[in-house]
Amino acid sequence: MTIETEEPALTVDELAARAGVTVRTVRFYGTKGLLPPPVIGPRRVGHYGAGHLARLALIEELRRQGLTLAAIERYLDRLPPGLDAHDLAVHRAVVASWAPDAVETVPREELRRRAGRALSEEDMDRLAAMGVLGAGAGDPADEDAYRVDAGLLRLGVRLLDVPLSPQAILAARTVLLDHARAAAHELSRLLREEVPEGDAQAVRSLSAHMQPLVVQALLTAFQRSLTEELREWLGEPPADGSP
Repeated sequence: MTIETEEPALTVDELAARAGVTVRTVRFYGTKGLLPPPVIGPRRVGHYGAGHLARLALIEELRRQGLTLAAIERYLDRLPPGLDAHDLAVHRAVVASWAPDAVETVPREELRRRAGRALSEEDMDRLAAMGVLGAGAGDPADEDAYRVDAGLLRLGVRLLDVPLSPQAILAARTVLLDHARAAAHELSRLLREEVPEGDAQAVRSLSAHMQPLVVQALLTAFQRSLTEELREWLGEPPADGSP
């Protein structure tokens, strides 16, 4: 199991605080092999990087969706090798979308803590435009509270540093949503043929088993397709060496 370990600046206490879990939980995941070991620095102090934090956030999201530790282990084992913190954040965002409602109302300071950085007014406006903060984010009961799509927050924060205009990011979001809906519609049509008509329990059971597999298949196919598109754009040969 490999993981991004650049800038391993977090101690176990800092990692736990950033992820909103206990130190005991971090160490438990480590003993189970779900979280790779830290980088050992001076004085034998372990340090964790962005990849550890992203993986821990993904594990916690999978737990919130009701997966057992064994199911989480299978999910992580099926991930493509070499995923960085950004890739893991994408997986977490998609997993979070399984929940019927991932929107929370949080105070400004909690929003900053979850984002892992200070957020300017321009940052807040861009997050709102991306749908990470709900339209009219202020809570009437508390002007310093915001409605936040918890599953998209970290991904949205990373997009703040991407050298793309807000218009390009929103256009990309529209493209992805349109194709995601089309894929979901076709997959739903195929799955309907596999369960008895009107059997709600069978539908829920099939959905629970298929969602993690479908998410991984879609993300893996998309990442590979995007890599090939970039190779073609840059005039590089295909990964398989074909002419």
